[in-house]
Amino acid sequence: MPLNKSKKKTPMPAQKPEVRRRNFNEVALGYTEEDAVNEAQRCLQCKKPGCIQGCPVQVQIPQFIKRIAERDFDGAIKVIKETNSLPAVCGRVCPQEEQCEQRCVVGKMGEPVGIGRLERFAADWERAKGVQVPDLPAKLSKKVAIIGSGPASLTCAGDLAKLGYDVTVFEAFHKPGGVLVYGIPEFRLPKAIVQEEVEFIKKLGVEVRTDMVMGKVLTVDDLFDMGYEAVFIGTGAGLPKFMGIPGENYLGVYSANEFLTRINLMKAYSFPETDTPIKVGKKVAVVGGGNVAMDSARSALRMGADEVHIVYRRSEEEMPARQEEFENAREEGIIFDFLTNPVQIIGDEKGWVKGMECIRMELAEPDASGRRRPVPVKGSEFTMDVDTVVIAIGTGPNPLLIKATEGLELTKHGYIAADENGKTSREGVWAGGDIVTGAATVILAMGAGKKAAKSIHEYLQSKK
Repeated sequence: MPLNKSKKKTPMPAQKPEVRRRNFNEVALGYTEEDAVNEAQRCLQCKKPGCIQGCPVQVQIPQFIKRIAERDFDGAIKVIKETNSLPAVCGRVCPQEEQCEQRCVVGKMGEPVGIGRLERFAADWERAKGVQVPDLPAKLSKKVAIIGSGPASLTCAGDLAKLGYDVTVFEAFHKPGGVLVYGIPEFRLPKAIVQEEVEFIKKLGVEVRTDMVMGKVLTVDDLFDMGYEAVFIGTGAGLPKFMGIPGENYLGVYSANEFLTRINLMKAYSFPETDTPIKVGKKVAVVGGGNVAMDSARSALRMGADEVHIVYRRSEEEMPARQEEFENAREEGIIFDFLTNPVQIIGDEKGWVKGMECIRMELAEPDASGRRRPVPVKGSEFTMDVDTVVIAIGTGPNPLLIKATEGLELTKHGYIAADENGKTSREGVWAGGDIVTGAATVILAMGAGKKAAKSIHEYLQSKK
């Protein structure tokens, strides 16, 4: 196999910033076959590949890359799908730079191999050709219920279905996909991609029931009464957090959850063709520095705002957002106000936002998170001229299902307590993803779903 000794990744074609900032089409356009082969030939095929250890779902990375380099694209996607049922999603939104690519040996001499880009290529190649369903075992007479349809739940459901279990997914919204459909914008992860990944899970034999608000429509006890022998809870962390400052109740103030859900899942960007409008002003402030803040700011720009600010109380170095998302936002014209913290939101006589009072910050010694603690600079208050504010400072667990489920031990922050395999304090109940860890990445949630599926399988087999 020829070796590409370039120290840089093969460039990913993308929309130009001045064009993409006003549309919801996908920003990155994907590799051509030649691009993919060229990039795959940068892989050294290490005998002890660290990249696999950096992957929460243990994709056999050198194997699938070798097949791409040999133009065996069908073989590449088969290798990936041995451990990952959502490759088109992972190839787009996983933080590879902090996981598999971080451990790539090639990265010690230059840029690491573009593992995520190659995974996306393989998944997109299969979608264009026609997704193949693997041979499935005979159905077992054991039923498993999955609550939620985000990445942890879909992974758990897919793995259990491949083992022959009768799996049902219960989703509160009218469309399955969880955070993949309501939280991640179309320009980063097209909804058609998510839908096709869900359809693949269905083809494995999984039943998906939507409009099922668990804890209200049905409880965990009800599921056991219905004959389910194990339950996995993957409901995420969808309860928005606010700052607790004056003015958060003014019109024009949104949680990032509401803002992104109405735009992404309910397609507010295509109003009046859809019936879910959302008012986005001309000057928008997004409070926070994570990926959700970046998504909110870039969505606001695409919804017609003239000026969008990211207001973050720490410096650029402490910002938790992916570097790629930060760079894309900056290219598109998002303004970053670092070391700035809101004090109150100002409203007009009709109750609409007309400004936000802020204070400058400086960094002191590190706090419990390991980042330097921001402290206010006395006398540095100023007013920012904005008419829309989006609060993107994090989320917590929705208590609806938790309160309706007896016997679940919780953490001090209200998340479900579970061991490393997702097993909870209640017999026959597992949990994984953000409902256990708090807000994290898609791939970490998938890893949790995979571990839970293995543990559920061992548990159900022991009950024979």
